[in-house]
Amino acid sequence: MKELIRRLCNVYGPCGQEEAVRRLISQEISGLVDEVRVDALGNLIALKRGTGNGSAPAARVMIAAHMDEIGVMVSHVDAKGFLRFTNVGGVLPYTLFGSRLLFANGSQGTFGMDGKPLATEKPEMAKMFVDVGATSASDAPVGVGDVGVFRSEFADLGKRILAPSLDNRIGCAILIQTLRELTSSPNDIYAVFTVQEEVGLRGAGTAAFGVEPDVALALDVTLTGDMPEAHTMEVALGKGPAVKVLDRRMIAHPGVRRWLVNTAQAFDIPYQLEVLEYGSTDAAAMQLSRAGVPAGALSIPSRYIHTPVQMVDYDDVQNTVRLLVNALSGPVDVGG
Repeated sequence: MKELIRRLCNVYGPCGQEEAVRRLISQEISGLVDEVRVDALGNLIALKRGTGNGSAPAARVMIAAHMDEIGVMVSHVDAKGFLRFTNVGGVLPYTLFGSRLLFANGSQGTFGMDGKPLATEKPEMAKMFVDVGATSASDAPVGVGDVGVFRSEFADLGKRILAPSLDNRIGCAILIQTLRELTSSPNDIYAVFTVQEEVGLRGAGTAAFGVEPDVALALDVTLTGDMPEAHTMEVALGKGPAVKVLDRRMIAHPGVRRWLVNTAQAFDIPYQLEVLEYGSTDAAAMQLSRAGVPAGALSIPSRYIHTPVQMVDYDDVQNTVRLLVNALSGPVDVGG
């Protein structure tokens, strides 16, 4: 599975330009599902048909993992070939210096800032630029509207993985691996690889409207409280997937939360409970689709989210797959 994660993390795919990620995922799930389609916004929707539950029809379970990653878009090229930019998603200015930027055409660059030496200035995006090695505007290999994403080397640290764009290629990898290991289910499983999550959960909302799920889950990363002087939070690396309770935009459906917790306990899978004060996931958009959907999320603890390099624990990744496979192998009951 680590090789799958590596390949997913290395694919260019900023918000609104997820085509290469979608192609790779389509190849990986070929033969694992019964139907595959791409909707008008670009979501990849794969259906693995269920067997049903006796006389009851198969429940429609939607599991979403977003394909897009944050980046920066060129807004101006000056006479010397330096690029001004705006953020695409939640970019943190203080994390940019020293990082490498990759554009769709293979061009690369790094970040600089106007005026004083970097050590004496508070980083502000309006004062920053991208240096692609150009000597003039006409020499610049990219132009206005082009998007760069952050790239660093994938590193297998044994129990931990260090890589770019783990938010949320790790969720995509987990969903693919779940399809590989889920031999049968009474439920119709809609594995949906969504677009434009980082700019407003856009893909998940349109996909859920089309799928009309009975139950919805998001797979995404979450913050941790296990680093020196970290913000107080119960979630830590290596203690299992985090079952969402609440975040900035949603309260998880209690029946969905109970379903996941009961499955984890029944199969002796470590898990944590997540109360996230900042940010949200595709679950918030799916929850509000049509007349409303019982929704929740399984979160993979991650350090350094929305920076050029992120870290997850491989045991957490594998246990998330285990939890999903076992939860989906039986009937889904999120009632009272």
